[in-house]
Amino acid sequence: MRTAYGVEMIRTAERELMARLPEGALMQRAAAGLAAACAQVLGRVAGRVYGSRVVLLVGSGDNGGDALYAGARLARRGAGVTAVLLTPERAHGGGLTALRRAGGQVAEAGGGSAGELIGRADLVVDGIVGIGGKGGLREAAVPLADAAARSRAPVVAVDLPSGVDAGTGQVRGAAVRADLTVTFGAHKPGLLVDPAREYAGSVRLVDIGLPLPNDAAELEALQHADVARLLPVPGVESDKYRRGVVGIAAGSARYPGAAVLAVAGALRGGAGAVRYVGPAGDAVLARYPETLVSDQGPKRAGRVQAWVVGPGAGDDAGTVAEVLAAEVPVLIDADGLRLADAGTVRRRTAPTLMTPHAGEAAALLGVAREEVEGARLASARELAGRYGATVLLKGSTTVVAGAEGGPVRVNSTGTSWLATAGSGDVLSGLAGSLLAAGLSTRDAGSAGAYLHGLAGRFAADGAPVGAHEVAEAVGRAWRDVRGFEPGG
Repeated sequence: MRTAYGVEMIRTAERELMARLPEGALMQRAAAGLAAACAQVLGRVAGRVYGSRVVLLVGSGDNGGDALYAGARLARRGAGVTAVLLTPERAHGGGLTALRRAGGQVAEAGGGSAGELIGRADLVVDGIVGIGGKGGLREAAVPLADAAARSRAPVVAVDLPSGVDAGTGQVRGAAVRADLTVTFGAHKPGLLVDPAREYAGSVRLVDIGLPLPNDAAELEALQHADVARLLPVPGVESDKYRRGVVGIAAGSARYPGAAVLAVAGALRGGAGAVRYVGPAGDAVLARYPETLVSDQGPKRAGRVQAWVVGPGAGDDAGTVAEVLAAEVPVLIDADGLRLADAGTVRRRTAPTLMTPHAGEAAALLGVAREEVEGARLASARELAGRYGATVLLKGSTTVVAGAEGGPVRVNSTGTSWLATAGSGDVLSGLAGSLLAAGLSTRDAGSAGAYLHGLAGRFAADGAPVGAHEVAEAVGRAWRDVRGFEPGG
């Protein structure tokens, strides 16, 4: 599992560690890791470090010092290193001395040559702003970021791309776009959450020995091993009822396909049986005859361990209310989010999982969609607090926030091809099935999003994909997570 820590927590850990180390030792650790990463990039793009051209974009903080010390290491290996200083009078003194002693050169950002230097570079290192930066780049730094974007040189960001918010992932103005971000000690939330994640490129973590407790993390990103431990596996005494039964209350005369897709996801989610309630029973049975179909409403459908309500439901508020009255975990999606009464959701004694996309979340919060997309962490936390529910906010970065607080989970799988009609219906059925199999709302949402994203990758394979194909690939994703080879 990858974890990310808040800015203040990281700063506190840095101060504690620096108090125990010789002066400058922590920065040297960071610079060594940064220089090694830069050398690997130069090996790919220039074939060697010796004779390559490296430009450092240097601000006034410790990030600038990291860049200068790393530049000195590269210069000692024969690279031609030039530091472009935004504020020469505030540049890190020790780092600047080390670079000059190693044969590096210095230029000022306002001197007129910076753009030309960047245009000829084999590698650009972004050390303009550190984790304390707020808002976008300052005016003087924008031309440097623009020149780096125009150049053909890869950009390596020091700790995080300058101009992005380390703690929230927001980007409130111009920012550097990196191909690789070398971050120190711990991931920062902004490196795992869009829109900032898009600016970070690949992320490499350099361990510098920060004393960070696991229970203080702000974000968690599950990986294969974590999800594998969560997935339900039937035992020798299992039957379809012991494995859990998930109820799907979805679809309408106008949107019968939503019911079919939600059932498709549910059948592949680990529960032993799927009960369907709604007007699309014929369509569901035609595609999935193993489904238990009822036209008597949720109360008379039979026993279930969890409900999914809302996909394609239209204006059927009665069914939504009936499901919310059930004393089992409930997943609310799509039309169900619009029809569910907030007070009723808050008063539920059984767990609730809400799965909005950005537009639905914006409507629930009474803000513009762009506000949700630019502040995904804050939006998910706000919704979870308002409704007393776990919130899975879908999108370019899917995040799962619990009503009780704690670390927000960030999904690391997925593909932009999942932005297709019906994809969310499949996810709802899949996560609802995991709820019925006994997972908590937090785990069901996290594992469901992980499998769904992985299935999307497998189904798309770089080309457009339909939601039904995503559902069909869930089994492959499941086997991949649990380490089973095809036919094994």
